[in-house]
Amino acid sequence: MEIKDREKYINLFDIYNALLTSKQSSYFEEYYYLDYSLQEIADNHGVSRNACYDAINKTCKILDNYETKMHLLEKNNKLKSALELNDINEIKNVIKDVVEEWFKWLLMDYLVDFKWL
Repeated sequence: MEIKDREKYINLFDIYNALLTSKQSSYFEEYYYLDYSLQEIADNHGVSRNACYDAINKTCKILDNYETKMHLLEKNNKLKSALELNDINEIKNVIKDVVEEWFKWLLMDYLVDFKWL
């Protein structure tokens, strides 16, 4: 895995880890944060190396799925980049766009839930 991908998944995990199971979080943290090998993780949890590999890959796909649906990392990156701008109007426009996207997402989620009542 490339360093850029590693950084991406760590950032996604920082945002979405509360949505993962404790086992998914544990394997992910040991692999990405503690830099354990797959064999070390397998030994710690009493499972096969292949089971760890599959679980970590599945967790990464889940994180990608959450980001595809919620775009929280994307919005966070936009807000961070806005802080680096020199023009206050540009900063306001970026923040306005992020807030509008967020409300659209919330509204669509609410309308979908409402239809099922």
